[in-house]
Amino acid sequence: MTEIVLKVEALEKSFGGVHATDNVDLDVHKNEIHAIIGPNGAGKTTLISQLAGALMCDEGHIAFAGSDITRLSPHKRSQLGLARSFQITSVFLNMPVLTNVSLAVQSRQGHSYRFWKSSLNDPALTEPAKAMLEKVNLSGRHDAICRELSHGEHRQLEIAMALATEPTMLLLDEPMAGMGPEESHRMIDTLKQLKGDMTILLIEHDMDAVFALADRVTVLVYGRVIASGTPDEIRNNEDVRHAYLGEETGNA
Repeated sequence: MTEIVLKVEALEKSFGGVHATDNVDLDVHKNEIHAIIGPNGAGKTTLISQLAGALMCDEGHIAFAGSDITRLSPHKRSQLGLARSFQITSVFLNMPVLTNVSLAVQSRQGHSYRFWKSSLNDPALTEPAKAMLEKVNLSGRHDAICRELSHGEHRQLEIAMALATEPTMLLLDEPMAGMGPEESHRMIDTLKQLKGDMTILLIEHDMDAVFALADRVTVLVYGRVIASGTPDEIRNNEDVRHAYLGEETGNA
């Protein structure tokens, strides 16, 4: 049986009278890409914020890598290997791409940033950083200044920096948001290269991306899971088609 990396049980979160997360159960298996989809207002970002620790749930339990993390801070969850890309990346826009990823490697090794000027010539930092950039298709951009990157390249850099911390699992909240078709295709290619080697929970509106990447898909509507299964099972689920996919088809 495939190892369960993340297990969510009976998760609840309300804002006033609104149930943003309504009795959610979720399992994410080792090295799978598990997508969360749903219409606007379904509670996707609220859910991922609770998993990352940015929001505390009202009820329920979250287990990660065998540990109860329900009440842990984002920092403690990150130390255990749960990485939400924007939470653990702090891009220095006036520095080169390689420097930024090397600093992420350095942070994982527990060294102080105070000595970065001398230590960033250390192959123990730069070689892992180069490997991460290759994984996200930025190997030709080592010397580029970060503020010169396109939107898509910036998102690729964020993922490289997240990978440099050696996480067990990545939480990605709409990594293709704001991208044109060409940049979206590059991001899909980037995530495909991680498929099978990294556990990823993916929130994404781009259904072409979801069905190209996901091993399993969970559908949220009004904070409640209405279906979970393989991409083919989700495509053929009448409740999903009516609540979400069918709406998009009707609007096309």
